[in-house]
Amino acid sequence: MPGKYITQQQESIYMKNRQRGFSQETSSAKAGISIRSGRRIEKNQRGRKKQRHWRTRQDPFGAVWETEIIPLLAREPELTGTTLWEYLDDHYPGQYSEKLLRTLQRRVKHWRAVKGPEKAVIFCQSVPAGQQGLSDFTRPRTTITIAGKPFDHLLYQFRLAYSHWRDVHVIQGGESYSALADGLQNALHKLGGVPAEHRTDSLSAAYINTTQKRELTQAYEALCQHYDMKPTVNNLGVSHENGAIENAHGSLKHRIEQAIKVRGSADFQNLEVYRRFLDQIVDKLNKRCQGRLAEEQLHLKPLPHYRFMDLAN
Repeated sequence: MPGKYITQQQESIYMKNRQRGFSQETSSAKAGISIRSGRRIEKNQRGRKKQRHWRTRQDPFGAVWETEIIPLLAREPELTGTTLWEYLDDHYPGQYSEKLLRTLQRRVKHWRAVKGPEKAVIFCQSVPAGQQGLSDFTRPRTTITIAGKPFDHLLYQFRLAYSHWRDVHVIQGGESYSALADGLQNALHKLGGVPAEHRTDSLSAAYINTTQKRELTQAYEALCQHYDMKPTVNNLGVSHENGAIENAHGSLKHRIEQAIKVRGSADFQNLEVYRRFLDQIVDKLNKRCQGRLAEEQLHLKPLPHYRFMDLAN
């Protein structure tokens, strides 16, 4: 057809038919091109599309790229496209849809190719929906201060292995049974259901470690029985078995670092403000797994009518 470029598929169809013994006229008809174009293909004279060096549509980030995005990247080169999209979504509600996220990520990747290093990609393991929830404690990489004073704390994190839905709580103190029980129950009741099994990484709050074996503490065993969850633990020396929660720790810490870079300070007026800061981060992470969460909730067991009350430490 005049004025249209020949596709690679049309060229392939034409040449295959010529190799089968068909005439130029028949091969051209089968490929949907003119006989003259067929002759050019055989002579390797087919027209090629010229590379564009101009924009064909309006830049969706034209109003903020130079005035807001570039200054943020110049100040903190490790900000990701996802973090910057969430920044725009917070400051300009409804103006930058999630469909533009990939476009912004490509723009940031191009900028970073010139200005700074790229981040490594993390791959998470997958298990059947409703099968497994995981718990662990970790510390943020960023030093947090409350009213100017260093705040020594842990973060308890629960995560569903299939949908990647998570819940995070601030823990003041060590990895105690009470911290595990409180964080786990808060997460399950917020989730509205119970997975078939609960996995930990040999937490002292849940297991008594001996020379040859690990035994459940009575309190943790009773907690799991109350919620009809099977307690499991990853095998010694096989760290990847608890990889879903380890990867979750990495992404959580990264998001905290990113959010603090945007915020411009790691100091919080009080503990409640810090907790709301973490809740906002977790809500944004969970926003991206709503589809898989809806699927997984169909496979979760129902919650008991009341929380498990155990004052053991």
